[in-house]
Amino acid sequence: MIVLGAGLTGVTTAWYLLQAGFRVTVVDRQPGAARETSFANGGQISISHPEPWANPGAPGQILRWLGRDDAPLKFRPTRDPAQWRWGARFLLECLPARAHRNTQAVAALATWSGRQLRDLRARLGLEYDQLERGILHLFHSAAEFAQAPARARLLADFGIEARICDRDACLAIEPALGAQADALAGGLYAPGDESGDAFRFTQALAGHVAVQGGTLLWETEILRLVTGRDGGAIAGVAVRTADGTVDTLHADACVVCLGSYGPRLLAPLGERLPIYPVKGYSVTAPVLDPARAPSVSLTDESRRIVCSRLGARLRIAGTAELNGFDTRVRPERVAPILAWAQRSFPGAIDAERAEHWAGLRPATPGNVPLIGRARHARLWLNTGHGTLGWTLACGSAAALAELMCGRRPPVAFPFLAA
Repeated sequence: MIVLGAGLTGVTTAWYLLQAGFRVTVVDRQPGAARETSFANGGQISISHPEPWANPGAPGQILRWLGRDDAPLKFRPTRDPAQWRWGARFLLECLPARAHRNTQAVAALATWSGRQLRDLRARLGLEYDQLERGILHLFHSAAEFAQAPARARLLADFGIEARICDRDACLAIEPALGAQADALAGGLYAPGDESGDAFRFTQALAGHVAVQGGTLLWETEILRLVTGRDGGAIAGVAVRTADGTVDTLHADACVVCLGSYGPRLLAPLGERLPIYPVKGYSVTAPVLDPARAPSVSLTDESRRIVCSRLGARLRIAGTAELNGFDTRVRPERVAPILAWAQRSFPGAIDAERAEHWAGLRPATPGNVPLIGRARHARLWLNTGHGTLGWTLACGSAAALAELMCGRRPPVAFPFLAA
């Protein structure tokens, strides 16, 4: 098997395929694992947040955010027809029935993925600045907090524990919130959630893939998929190595885990993936005063900003921006994220030494990833995880391995051609 892409999804896919008895080669253009989308995400394994961006309240919110540089979701129009097609499908997925169906599917996969992650961590002894202290969702207005009971009931229906917390309960869970206590209406605490450094996790797991006999081809550009003589089944992939040599790698099957770039690779074959890059930003700053920095992972529901403690660092991430494949770090988008951290936790971080990052999250309109068979024989997909790549990585990979062994995974999820 050839796995195309060595981010979170690609490396976890390689691991579970190896455990299923396949011989695996991983191909990536970067010099190591998790160098693009998985490099500096928000750090949350957020099983308690299965609701997609596309929900009944999203169109109204987007209209209110138009023209704001600090808008949680910013649409930058381009001439790319794919952007407009994706936007139209996004609006369709906001219909109540579709949004509920998508939430249900993601919740089922996220719950199973959490179990897979815990089992994998225990088996391999992985260390990646992980914390099992849950996620606390913060509400800064009475109107937003009033929706918390309904969210808690919905999560309970999916078997996900979430506790409604008043202001004092939030401060008891995370004392570092004291600086913003007056502006806090309440919270929703999910004790089963986790946080951790996705980059460190993926790097560590890639090492285990190599030890288990997997082949990792770095600095190898993927040029195109190669079909057999009949033009149907996939026979391999054409690549260009670091020294400029063009070669064809043959395989019994290929798995596409290329994030936002998957549609470009598959378009010449007539495979149309409903994936568009949604740009996100993060700031990673050294912790100056551990007592002032949070250790419980937080989600600010009002501003759509998350933060996670990663050892001696604090990772703050947020925003979604539809602007094609632009990966530039725009100061006007980073500034509100950093300002939120400084205002919420004064004196906690060293802002002068903060690292700024932007990456492209491969999103489907309804935030439901594409896992399973593609239209071409011997071609498989594990992509389109959007903002939940870290949350869904282990479960998606384990499920794909089951499908490739001819078994149905024990998850109520719309796998492709299952």
